[in-house]
Amino acid sequence: MSPSVAPPLLPPLRRLLAQPGLDLRLLTPESDLPAGALDAPVDWVHSSDLPDPTPFLSASQMLLTTGRQFTSDATTDAFYTDYVDRLAGLGIACLGFGTEVVRDGTPDALVAACLARGIPLVEVPYGTPFIAVARTAGDLVAELRFARDTWTLAAQRAISLAALRPDGLSATLSELSRQLGHWVALFDPSGALDRVFPRDAFTGASASPGSLDRAQHEAARMLRRGQRASLTVDDGDETLNLQTLGRRDQLRGVLALGGRTPLDLAGQEVVTSVIALAGLALEQNTALARARGHLRSGLLHALLGGQVELAHTISAELWGAFPAEPVRVAVADPPPERLDALTEFLELRVEERGGHLFYARVGAGVVVCLDSDAGPLLDDLVGFGLHVGVSDPAPYRSLPRALAQARQALERAQEAEPGIVAFDLISRQGVLAFLARTDASEVARAALAPLSDHDAAHGTALLATLRVWLEQNGQFGPAAEVLGVHRHTVRARIGQAEQLLGRDLGTFHARADVWAALLATGDVLAP
Repeated sequence: MSPSVAPPLLPPLRRLLAQPGLDLRLLTPESDLPAGALDAPVDWVHSSDLPDPTPFLSASQMLLTTGRQFTSDATTDAFYTDYVDRLAGLGIACLGFGTEVVRDGTPDALVAACLARGIPLVEVPYGTPFIAVARTAGDLVAELRFARDTWTLAAQRAISLAALRPDGLSATLSELSRQLGHWVALFDPSGALDRVFPRDAFTGASASPGSLDRAQHEAARMLRRGQRASLTVDDGDETLNLQTLGRRDQLRGVLALGGRTPLDLAGQEVVTSVIALAGLALEQNTALARARGHLRSGLLHALLGGQVELAHTISAELWGAFPAEPVRVAVADPPPERLDALTEFLELRVEERGGHLFYARVGAGVVVCLDSDAGPLLDDLVGFGLHVGVSDPAPYRSLPRALAQARQALERAQEAEPGIVAFDLISRQGVLAFLARTDASEVARAALAPLSDHDAAHGTALLATLRVWLEQNGQFGPAAEVLGVHRHTVRARIGQAEQLLGRDLGTFHARADVWAALLATGDVLAP
């Protein structure tokens, strides 16, 4: 179906010159003018014989003059050149010279100056009043405005009818593309391309290289800000228009349009109506997704409760099979304003990669079950600026244990910049290293206070000696070599430490307890 081309907002100069009864004659051949000079829009027609009428003119106007300003003795070729230069600098669409009022014919010097600056020059015969030219231009403007309003109403009606079709959103966007003659793309909450019309917009022979990449980059940037916004980008051969969809902090996506010509007021009105329809459709989809989300949460609780077969059966009817065992559990705790956007992103990934992942909201967080092929999804979650904890692989019967592992990994991840922490990293570091990262630090400092206080008061190194001695498995000789002292000095310091702590450091229990205290206070690095 061919595009429904909208009428121009203003009449082109060519149409005004062709109006019967005006008898306007072009003195500057079109072939000698810049390309498209006769297609420039004419906003209004103004008449003046002032040497410098530019303070009373605007761009895209047609100026009519009888040439009275050219009758003085000071009129030279340079005067004509300066006069035309001022008009060209303002951006007028055309200059009309009325003959047989002040002089016969049009001055050759004026014709030459207009040709030099690329301004169309027409001769207005004596029998054509200036007011007739102005009135004709006004009639053309009114005619086009009526046609434009008619087109706008027809376009909005066609789009509204498209919205009633089974796939109303796609039909609406397709109709918008047809009406405007622009490509139209919808990006989902993650910034990925959801759909585009016409479907070969970025692959056909007429596609502009880089248009998709530029639009996708800008859409992702707008979504990351999490605020409603619009943007117009001049991308070389195309003008891109982007508008977020949805409410503040609950953005549903970005609508992008691209075309060779910028959208005018009428086109923008049509786009505004589509934004309202698309936003409503996405909100409706979101309400449905929220209801499905509650069902997802129920299935997760069923899995955690051991009702694996029941959860599998329900999921198979709604979303397809669960991810194949063994699965890893990932836990993320997004800020409240990003929770909806994250779940919408996951819903899209479920549709794309059915059978590879399952997710559910639990409180203010999100739990994801993934098979071995869905690993790249975790990087996408980090792209949302999230901390993610991941469990070891586990069967569904052990899902509660895997969830506990993921939550412990999430706690560790939240100690650093957004990123992924796997539980096997924690398990490799040992139990004492994990305990040292809890709230045991104050207890540990109190336990070691007798040594730290003694060192501060007497300038000794009992705490450092104890740490090195434990690192050397309680051997005095190796500890002395590390510290650079005699082994009897190490033995004496350890004995003094035992007295201050009230512990026999010859026992395993005492040594393990002191080592855990050193870990908790950060006096040693986790193994």
